[in-house]
Amino acid sequence: MGTADRFGETLSTEDCAALWSRVTSSACAEIGPDCVNRWIAPLSIRGVDDGVVRLAAPNSFHADWVERTFAPELLSQWRRHGVAVARLDIDVDPGLASGRAPAANRVEKARAPGAVTPCSASQNGTPPTGGPSMVPPPSPPADNGDDGMRSAALDPRCTFDRFVVGKPNELAHAAARRVAESAEAAYNPVFLYGGVGLGKTHLMHAIAWHLKQTQPERKVLYLSAEQFMFHFVRAMRYRDTHSFKQQFRSVDVLMIDDVQFIAGKDSTQDEFFHTFNALIDQNKQIVISGDCSPERMDGMEERIKSRLSWGLVVDIHPADYELRLGILESKCEARLAEEPDVQIDNRVLPYLAHRISSNIRVLEGALTRLFAFASLVRRPIDLDMTQECLADLIRAADVKVTLEEIKRKVADHYNLRMNDLTSARRARAVARPRQVAMYLAKTLTSKSLPQIGQGFGGRDHTTVIHAIRKIESLRETDARLNEDVEILRRMLEG
Repeated sequence: MGTADRFGETLSTEDCAALWSRVTSSACAEIGPDCVNRWIAPLSIRGVDDGVVRLAAPNSFHADWVERTFAPELLSQWRRHGVAVARLDIDVDPGLASGRAPAANRVEKARAPGAVTPCSASQNGTPPTGGPSMVPPPSPPADNGDDGMRSAALDPRCTFDRFVVGKPNELAHAAARRVAESAEAAYNPVFLYGGVGLGKTHLMHAIAWHLKQTQPERKVLYLSAEQFMFHFVRAMRYRDTHSFKQQFRSVDVLMIDDVQFIAGKDSTQDEFFHTFNALIDQNKQIVISGDCSPERMDGMEERIKSRLSWGLVVDIHPADYELRLGILESKCEARLAEEPDVQIDNRVLPYLAHRISSNIRVLEGALTRLFAFASLVRRPIDLDMTQECLADLIRAADVKVTLEEIKRKVADHYNLRMNDLTSARRARAVARPRQVAMYLAKTLTSKSLPQIGQGFGGRDHTTVIHAIRKIESLRETDARLNEDVEILRRMLEG
């Protein structure tokens, strides 16, 4: 039975259902009746417990989309109705997939007598007879008194205090600190990029938290690129792009996460371009994150790539062994403070740091799984239990490196195309990465020299020998190349 505390009053399950109906109705003013009927109405309220709204969705895609797109607005609506909630918890219930939203949740569009609605002609959205002039444009969302656009929810765990700094991420951390502690835009824009689970979003959240705590007078807007697009499309739908421009261009700090999401979306890119220029002209701080460097973003307009490269571009490298171990020790210390009865062998963390090197999220997930397993079966965390509990992750880490994977990683690292490594080009910008790839192929695979040469455009085995010896020699004198080789090796082994 779902209950919640509403200003000291205990709510029954029936009250939760009644409030949910009011929440879905009031949400229309923010996200429109079409979105409510398509995404919110099919949900089923299961209760509210300890600040968590428990809902059910017909499938996992629906649940994921609602959580990522509409969670901030739904939580805000619950709070406006007097219920203090912190997050949504959406389960999947296939029984809800009946194809029709519950009548209690559906929202009818208001219309004047005799007015024609956009759906009155057909179910596929075809305008009614008489042309589009007979269809009144949708009304923009009502002003709810909120001061402009709201930021996406920030994770309270993602602060600078909880960010473990090591050589692979020290520049990114320093840049984020500078942005958070400066009253003006020292570097503009700041572009953080790197693979999945390396700490980009953590640093973005940390900047936002620090600014809100130390400079509350500054207007900070943090959104994912997907949310930026959603708000822009919504503004166009309601023919209210002026308010959109005003809200986004009046902030002091704009933070956009995962900017690669707007690649290939021309209208959104165009608006992003003009918003970017307007804020730069006002000397407002912009912080952007992406999964690769600006010049490597396929589908992104050249003018945007150029502007993203204007300021400070920082590559967050894959975590090395020392950083992985430091993160594990920090997380383990926090877990042991919460679960002091759990015992952990001092060999487990070094073992995990060595065996799981794909990304930090996987590493943290492995530690969480170990603590959960130890708590449930009441066993100490030793090496035997670790290998038993994490067998799937350890097997995944043992997957053999392939020649194609080496070429792909090397090409990405040096901003080349894969076919450059197999071409006849001898320019140093191509020849040196090709030699690095051959060296890695020899050290990380069981391929013979002729097989490696064949994989790089049919080259002779003597060419491969020359490449291996050249890289071995350069690693002793060229610190930058040695670092490149180590980074690539860790990425491939992970």
